[in-house]
Amino acid sequence: MNISLPRLSRRQFLIGAATSSGGFLLGIPAISLAGQDGDAVADNQLGFFVQIEPDGRVILGSNQPEIGQGVRTALPMLIAEELDIDWQQVQVRPMPLGIIKTTDGFTWKYGPQGVGGSTAVRTNWQSMREVGATARQMLIQAAARHWQVEEALCSTKPGQVHCLSLSRQLDYGKLAPLAAALPVPAQAPALKKPADYRIIGTGKKVIDARDIVTGQAKYGLDTKVEGMKYAVMARSPYLDGKLLKFDASQALKVPGVQKVVKIEGPNPGEPYTVLAEGVAVIADSTWAAMQGRKKLKLEWSKGPFAAESTESFKTHLHKLLESEGQIVRSDGNVPQSMAEAGHTLTARYFVPFVSHAPLEPQNCFAHVQGNRVDIIVPTQMPAGASRAAAAATGVDREHIHIRFPRIGGGFGRRLSVDYVFEACLISKQSCLPVQLVWSREDDIRHDFYRPSGLHELQAAWDDKGQVSAWRHRLASASKYYRRPNLPEDEYWKAELYPDDFPANLVANLQMEYHSAKSGMPRGSWRAPAHCVNAFVIQSFLHELAHKSEQDPLALQLALLGDYQDIPYANHGGPVYNPGRQAAVLKKVAEAIDYAKPRGKGIGVGLASHFTFGGYAAHAMEVAVSDSGELEIKRIVAAIDCGLAVNPAGVEAQVQGGTLDGLSTALNLQITVKDGQVVQSNFHDYPLMKIAQVPADFEVHIIPFGDEPAGVGEIPLPSAAPALTNAIFNACGVRIRDLPIRDQLRKALA
Repeated sequence: MNISLPRLSRRQFLIGAATSSGGFLLGIPAISLAGQDGDAVADNQLGFFVQIEPDGRVILGSNQPEIGQGVRTALPMLIAEELDIDWQQVQVRPMPLGIIKTTDGFTWKYGPQGVGGSTAVRTNWQSMREVGATARQMLIQAAARHWQVEEALCSTKPGQVHCLSLSRQLDYGKLAPLAAALPVPAQAPALKKPADYRIIGTGKKVIDARDIVTGQAKYGLDTKVEGMKYAVMARSPYLDGKLLKFDASQALKVPGVQKVVKIEGPNPGEPYTVLAEGVAVIADSTWAAMQGRKKLKLEWSKGPFAAESTESFKTHLHKLLESEGQIVRSDGNVPQSMAEAGHTLTARYFVPFVSHAPLEPQNCFAHVQGNRVDIIVPTQMPAGASRAAAAATGVDREHIHIRFPRIGGGFGRRLSVDYVFEACLISKQSCLPVQLVWSREDDIRHDFYRPSGLHELQAAWDDKGQVSAWRHRLASASKYYRRPNLPEDEYWKAELYPDDFPANLVANLQMEYHSAKSGMPRGSWRAPAHCVNAFVIQSFLHELAHKSEQDPLALQLALLGDYQDIPYANHGGPVYNPGRQAAVLKKVAEAIDYAKPRGKGIGVGLASHFTFGGYAAHAMEVAVSDSGELEIKRIVAAIDCGLAVNPAGVEAQVQGGTLDGLSTALNLQITVKDGQVVQSNFHDYPLMKIAQVPADFEVHIIPFGDEPAGVGEIPLPSAAPALTNAIFNACGVRIRDLPIRDQLRKALA
């Protein structure tokens, strides 16, 4: 993220202080200047993680954005475990963005803040437990001094320090004023052993579940600030189109409309700041702004991609695969192995552009005032929002204040901060506090879409069914398109992960990439390339088993083999263990009774994948009627995420990720015609309906080791291929193009 991190000693990392009511705070000091010896120098600002009040209230800080993945519950659980407090006593308070200017640049005040890549729990696993353990140690020190005994004679039970030799105990609330006066220990206390956990590993409800279901939870769209105005934008409907001229006279006559301002977009090929050029209408209400937008008279250039369509893009992809591309991994001698093999299979798979479509559309409150900017925004990357605000306004980041409420869905869309840039430009030009609101149509037609691509897989095997060679060729519109200072010959890195299965398990393996041209904006979409590569690889493996007259489960297990650590250089490493992937695959096969014969039109499909440090597998049972009607009858999912900090949260994420994967595979695609996105709302971008979800849906959590891995994106990739493999087993129709939609009805008509 290009943030300079000065060196911090432990004493400077954690600091204790008193609350205004005489309680105890433990947190991270702000850092103002770098000392001559290179260490950072702390001032007296404090970002707390633990707050204990004299009345016994315990408030824990949560520094990460909550996008529905449960991090606002899981991270405080880590602190509470080591603090030794009853979970029922805990309140959780979200923190704002905390960055501090140093002589070397900016660094974190509350530790890194940002969620993406299923990293939030894993990266905070050690530090959050140390915060809780340090607070507990200071409470023990306070009690020992109060009783004038050795610290070793004191221990804790939930919410209390005990001294067995004196048969006395004190509540944390009573000790809080005493602990606040103590120095923070220079060394981190010993952490609990897993056998002693009371909170970690137990299922906990989402900390603010009641607020959510009663409508009390506050999202970005709930922002209300005195004097705030509302803005909506009319953006170019054409990819990289430009505003030739506009007339706002009628818009300004709409009651409530205050101002109309133009927002310039990037030139074709330049890095994105905002997504598209447009005109913002500012009004006293969102409704008035939208009515004013309807009255704008706009004339657009059609831009350089006016001829782009979904069909022309598909033709482009197929043509690319007729030539040789960029070889990004080559093991052994694939051409020779293919030529000498007794059997080969080649198949192509297409995946479309898809939109994120979070329930809460993009929105951002911004107030630009001279040398200060205040922002309230649902974002996965608060620091990115800070950088965008600085670039849009020219205000130094130390004077930009970011708050991020609970987010109504992210899925990678809110890693981008184009809507923050827009809101800051609107506020700066209008000199007003403004909340920019996107409509559903804005959100679907202006997105950083999941890349579309055409995959060609080829495999060779001998008479014994052993795979001797594997080739994966991909032509796609990379998500790295228009990334600053990134040459096109590196675009493949976002689309192919060279250490993914079956790399290192097949002696002769080759990966090849073709960079496709498209004007569609692209970005990270839940599990990025894994969500499509798993569909392709697991589908092809199923085809390969059928063609070579092998059982798909047996073939995959033979390829995976036993437990071993294989170096893995991509995100989620540093190792990949095929034995762990085999274990989740075996679990779902056993749970669904994979070998049991099924009747006519009934099929079971399996798939597994390794994503961002975690392993998941799905088994699905489906029914396909003679007319092509599809029913998903049963879902079994298994996940190995290391140590499950909150099993209830893990189960919920597996369920949600599975349904997201199925919804996308069944129905979702973004198409283009004449350089414009066709879809506009849920009537032509139909999400999966609850009636399509079977009641028989079980989740198995497979523990491994003493540390957590990611969860948020892990359960999604293997859902789609498990479904399509089940469809083939039910009716013999092979799905190679997504979404499925009416392919079954057409094939079986």
